Amino acid sequence: MTCLTSQLQELQLIQHSLLPGESFSFVLPPEDSRIWASLLHSFNSTVTTALPSVPSPVPQVKFQVKAADARISFEVQFPERYPEDSDIVGAQVPLVSINGEGISRDEHHQWRAFVQEKLAEVQENDYPIYQLLCMHLLPKLHEDGHSIDTRLSENMTILEQQSTHRLLETADYHALLTSHHLLSPTKRRSLQRWSSELSISGFAKVGYPGVIYAQGSQANVEEFVANVKSMQWLALKVRFVEPTDLSNDEHHQGWSEFQKVGEVVEEMRRRGRDKYITEMGIGSSALK
Repeated sequence: MTCLTSQLQELQLIQHSLLPGESFSFVLPPEDSRIWASLLHSFNSTVTTALPSVPSPVPQVKFQVKAADARISFEVQFPERYPEDSDIVGAQVPLVSINGEGISRDEHHQWRAFVQEKLAEVQENDYPIYQLLCMHLLPKLHEDGHSIDTRLSENMTILEQQSTHRLLETADYHALLTSHHLLSPTKRRSLQRWSSELSISGFAKVGYPGVIYAQGSQANVEEFVANVKSMQWLALKVRFVEPTDLSNDEHHQGWSEFQKVGEVVEEMRRRGRDKYITEMGIGSSALK
């Protein structure tokens, strides 16, 4: 396999691995860009490794990979004999450059160090530049949020969160979950602990089936439900998580456990919420 074919394979792999919003382009004089674009197009379009006639020598390829609205982009130039002479002591390695809009010298230095570190890690791979770009640099670019709009968006999000924080603290919510069973002492202790930590009132019906009812502030109820879902269950169903009115509820203090479905129905009747149970067929026989 020639160096040119190997380079085209790696360029093809990079192109086909880009996510929406990421782009690949050649950074070459117009005629050289046309040559490489034609070569890559032909390589992508054929099922064989045969290439059309090419000029000799083929100009060295240089290309750019970037993400939409990102402040940082990456340019790569392959040496002429890449990758065949990569194992030769003193051989040239691909040149990876970092271009940034409005980044500080410290940021550029950190990225430079990161590139060198990861380049050394991937050097033994069959397609090291593909590994470097698609497995390390682009994911880090997204992770770090190096976008022109990112910090503004983050600031707006913080303001929105602050403006709605009081509403989330005072808005009343309740949730109903069912499972095939609830027997585990660990789960029962966790429910008790979370209800105390999150100021949740409600109950758990142990045995078969398992029933969990919780009410409190929106943020706390949603966190409580997320905690429950994070554990392993058999046939866990979140029946609802929705607003409610606790202003006239005299029974929304503390956490209880019940053994029988009839006790669940009676407790929900005391809370004025028995319809949420019976409409789902839970405990319907207990009402007869």
